[in-house]
Amino acid sequence: MTGHDPARVQALIVGIEAYDAGPDWDLPGPARDAVRFRDLLHAAGVPGSQLRLHLSPLTSFVPDVEYSPADHATLRRTLVHELPRARGDVLWVWWGGHGVLDRSGRTRLFCADATTTDKVAVDLESALDRYTSDSVPGFAEQLWIVDACETFEEALAFRDPLPPNALPSGHRTLAHRQTLLRAAGRGRPAANDPVRATGLFSDALLEFLADRAASLPAHPDPEELFSAVRGRIAALRKAGRTAQHPEIRLRSPQRTEILPATAAASGERPLSPLGRVVDALLAYPLMADPVERQMVVGTLNPRVTGTMSRHARARTDAIGILTALSRCHPKGLWELYDAVVSVDDDPERKTELAHAIREFSASVGGPHGLE
Repeated sequence: MTGHDPARVQALIVGIEAYDAGPDWDLPGPARDAVRFRDLLHAAGVPGSQLRLHLSPLTSFVPDVEYSPADHATLRRTLVHELPRARGDVLWVWWGGHGVLDRSGRTRLFCADATTTDKVAVDLESALDRYTSDSVPGFAEQLWIVDACETFEEALAFRDPLPPNALPSGHRTLAHRQTLLRAAGRGRPAANDPVRATGLFSDALLEFLADRAASLPAHPDPEELFSAVRGRIAALRKAGRTAQHPEIRLRSPQRTEILPATAAASGERPLSPLGRVVDALLAYPLMADPVERQMVVGTLNPRVTGTMSRHARARTDAIGILTALSRCHPKGLWELYDAVVSVDDDPERKTELAHAIREFSASVGGPHGLE
């Protein structure tokens, strides 16, 4: 692959943990992951001036490198004006933070100055289009990495519609080879580990890159990269730690392809309603802790919980809890929902859990709405 010369490599690295929307939007991890990624490229010889680091860290994290803000105006200026003028063959883009899939199927990546009434964001698809047009004469090799939720906009019940935020584009060309690696998959949240302050997808990807540090700053083989990260996330799904399905899109003059477009394309069977609700429940870190799991179960109807078969393994225990509630006390599924979200009210996780419970309830003939 071309572009091994670090002097011909540029990067845009974004990590947003704190938002103007307030503490309900706090997301520990993206700024730390962004700094880890920046350090990998810097250690590979890319000059610091070519590593555009934009952060909005929580107060609990003090980066040991200089960085620029991650507000909408700054990021738009960088994407539209500054970065396209930079000289280089290889472009890395790393983005970690909150995101949503809007009603037209476009991924919106919220900026640090997003509020509940003005959800300013970067339209990812318009950025990708711009960087494969004559607006960007360089960067024949591009790898975009996005660790953000792609929960459906309508599932979040926003009071105000998302404002248009498309970036301008030029005439399409065949001069770029662009790979997009996204963490969540259509309609799904991207899981975060708040204790270790890292995204599960980001952590898997950073470990892969660290193992291949000698080959940086050139891009790794995208399909090898995706295969490794997809395998790691599949193991985390099996362990009940996430419900996400990473996706890769390859776009070049010779090929345009998405791998996988669905879970079935990766060799997995589509999730059953029970599988979906189990994944949604186990996406909550508290469910991995036996003590916290018992605290949640202790709030449920004792006539049901007293006859439940319990298990030490989180996934087996979750299956037993959910099936017992669906058979003996269908409204108990929503009591379980209330108990879980009272401890952890992450908006993406609770939205997915609510949808999963409705689907599961419908499959077993229980009540479908919040009671």
